[in-house]
Amino acid sequence: MKPRQLFLSILFAALPLIAHAEDLLLTNGDILDVRRGVILPAQDILIRDGIIAAIGPHDSLPTTGDESIVDIAGATLLPGLADAHVHLTVRPTHLGLNELEVSTPRATIAGVTAARNTLLAGFTTVRNLGAPGFSDIAVRDAINEGDIAGPRILAAGIAIGITGGHCDNNLLPYEYGYVGGGVADGPWAVREKVRENVKFGADVIKFCGTGGVLSKGTAIGAQQFTLEEMQAIVDEAHLLGVKAAVHAHGAAGINTALTAGVDSVEHASLIDDRGIALAKKSGAFLTMDIYVSDYILAEGAAGGVSEESLAKERSVGRAQREHFRNAVRRGARIAFGTDAGVYPHGLNARQFAYMVEWGMTPIDAIRAATLNNAELFGLSDRIGEIAVGKAADIIAVDQNPLTDIRALEDVDFVMKDGKVYLNKLHGQETR
Repeated sequence: MKPRQLFLSILFAALPLIAHAEDLLLTNGDILDVRRGVILPAQDILIRDGIIAAIGPHDSLPTTGDESIVDIAGATLLPGLADAHVHLTVRPTHLGLNELEVSTPRATIAGVTAARNTLLAGFTTVRNLGAPGFSDIAVRDAINEGDIAGPRILAAGIAIGITGGHCDNNLLPYEYGYVGGGVADGPWAVREKVRENVKFGADVIKFCGTGGVLSKGTAIGAQQFTLEEMQAIVDEAHLLGVKAAVHAHGAAGINTALTAGVDSVEHASLIDDRGIALAKKSGAFLTMDIYVSDYILAEGAAGGVSEESLAKERSVGRAQREHFRNAVRRGARIAFGTDAGVYPHGLNARQFAYMVEWGMTPIDAIRAATLNNAELFGLSDRIGEIAVGKAADIIAVDQNPLTDIRALEDVDFVMKDGKVYLNKLHGQETR
């Protein structure tokens, strides 16, 4: 084979297999109306230019006859799912000390595979909350430009944190002089970091308001940033037209961030009743990743997680689930977010069963990943439900997820913006 032919064969083999957007008619499927929480049996969906143009009972829609027909009989259709907290450029095999050997270009390439796996798992929109060197923005742009397959991404760029805090990197000794790319101390310094992130394309701002599980030398409950600093971050983000998400485990950091006006609290592991009340008053969402603890404790050591971090996870994992149950019972707004990257991308839907076990109904867990995340992302006009005028982000499973929530762990059909990326219905195996 000639060098040019070899190059082209490798290039085309690497390209994602994507069905180009065209007018489609999905026929005879059962639609889960996530807003009302009911199944609409035997429905057709007409899709034009990637947008849902009409929905109605089987064989009732006016068509031109030029549409491609996709038989979805026997399947339950849902809107594409959304995950509010992922790290596409992170791999669970490269955490802790193992992460030191990962360059930004290598992390970006890992993000390509992670993005595809996430999409094929039925997650058509995600928020990527922190990545080295703006690698998540590179992955987002490659998806938007059609170079690779992946979900719609709201990218945060580099997470902002205090010197020595969770969003710094404390693994290397002093003589290396390494400081995390988002480190800033003081109100004006943090404003500058917000501006820098937006300059390089961030859709959302992520900052660390407490210590974390996977960072060396940080206490989970210890607040990072003062109220004045947090107010500066949130104010600057809102001035620039983006939302702010705070990593926060401890109650003090959570309450301070909510007082500062943050839009979502990530992890919220030790949130107290005051924090829940503040979140309800402000309308902030709680993104509580209650599946990941099991993976960290079972597999984390093999991926480089230190004993210090494992001990912190043991102390916080069950407590987070109990506080999740309390937040649900008290009516807090819950977003679906998993911290994917700490565990393998594509397993995001495993969290649904945990949310149901710890207090949510199946429909409310699904709403967290559809309607709630659409609102949190500022995309309610485009995503979150199967409705006329919304983007044709549609997935299908072979069972009713209202009776078996684990059905969402194995999707059979994935469409994003009217393009079919996966179709295992009726033995078609298209991907």
